[in-house]
Amino acid sequence: MKNITLGRTEITAPQNGFGALPVQRVSKDTAVALLRRAYDGGMRFFDTARAYSDSEEKLGAAMEVYPRESYYLASKTMAKTPEDFRKQLETSLFLLKTDYLDIYQFHCADTVYRPGDGTGMYECMEEAKRQGKIRHIGITAHKLQVALDAVASGLYETLQFPFSYLSSEKEIDLVRKCAAAGMGFIAMKGLAGGLINQSKPAMAFMTQFDNVMPIWGIQRENELEEWLSFMKETPEMDDEICAFVEKEKQELAGDFCRGCGYCMPCPEGIMINQCARMSLMLRRAPSKNWLTEEMQAEMKKIENCRHCGKCAAKCPYELNTPALLEKNYEDYKRVLAGEVEV
Repeated sequence: MKNITLGRTEITAPQNGFGALPVQRVSKDTAVALLRRAYDGGMRFFDTARAYSDSEEKLGAAMEVYPRESYYLASKTMAKTPEDFRKQLETSLFLLKTDYLDIYQFHCADTVYRPGDGTGMYECMEEAKRQGKIRHIGITAHKLQVALDAVASGLYETLQFPFSYLSSEKEIDLVRKCAAAGMGFIAMKGLAGGLINQSKPAMAFMTQFDNVMPIWGIQRENELEEWLSFMKETPEMDDEICAFVEKEKQELAGDFCRGCGYCMPCPEGIMINQCARMSLMLRRAPSKNWLTEEMQAEMKKIENCRHCGKCAAKCPYELNTPALLEKNYEDYKRVLAGEVEV
C-alpha cells in the first residue's frame, strides 16, 4: 500500500481511509472495536461529520487511546451561519476528544464560500485555522460545477467528491485539476452507494491516482478485513481488472441513483434512496429483504408520487428522480410476478 499526500496539506497516509458515516448504524462497542482494528491494521485517515449523528462520539472514544499525531481526523459542518459554524466546530472537537481537526470541510456545499461574500463563512474557517482548531480548509460537493468552482477558487486545500470506477471522464478530469492545483482529493462513494460489490477492482482503480484518498464506508468486521488485506497486497489495474471494470461500466451506463438520500424526505413518504435504485440492487446485491411485504409496501408508495419535483430539485446528481422511481417500480412488479428473474 503506497502512501499519498493530499495536495499542499502535507497530510501523508496510506491510500486506504476510513469513512465513518456507517458506524452511526452500529453500537458504540462495535464501532470502537472496528475503528481500533482499522488503526491497528494500518489505517491512518478517518473522515466523519457533525451530521452523522453519533459518529464523531464513537470515533472520539475509539481514538483517544492513540497518540493524536499518529492519525488524521477530518470532519464537516453543514452550518449556514457563523454562529452555527462555531457551535458545530466546538461540538466536533469535544466529541472527537481533540484540540484540532486536520481538515474541516464545508459539507455538501451548494455554493463556494469566499472571503468577502457577505456570509462570513470562509472567514470562520480562517479564524479557526488561526486559532489552531483546524489545520486545513476543505469542501465537499456532489455537483460537478460546485466542485469545479471550488478548485478554480484556489481557496480550498482539499475537495471531497464521489469517485469510483464508474465515474465519467469529467470526474477523472476533476481529479487531474485538483492535482494540478495542489489540492487533495478525498474520494467518497468509492463503491457507488453499494452498486459496486467487489473491493479488489474498487481499490485497484484508486491506486492509479497519486492525490486521491478513498474513504471506505465501513460498518462490518468482514468489510474492514477486506480493506486491511490490501495494506500488504494492494491490487493493481491489470488486464483482468481492466476488462472487469469496462464490463461494469457498460452494465451501469446511464443515470442511476447512488442512494445518498439528499433528496429526502419525500412528501408522500417514499423511501427514494432505496426505491429509485431497486432494479440495480435486486441484481447486484440480491437479498430476500428486497421482496418482503414491508418493502413491497414501500415500493407501492411510488403510485402516490405527485411529481412535485422536490426530489429532483435536491438531487446532487441532477437526476429525473420521479422517472427513475416509476421505471424501478415497473421492473419491481415484473420481478414479483415472476416475469423477470433476478
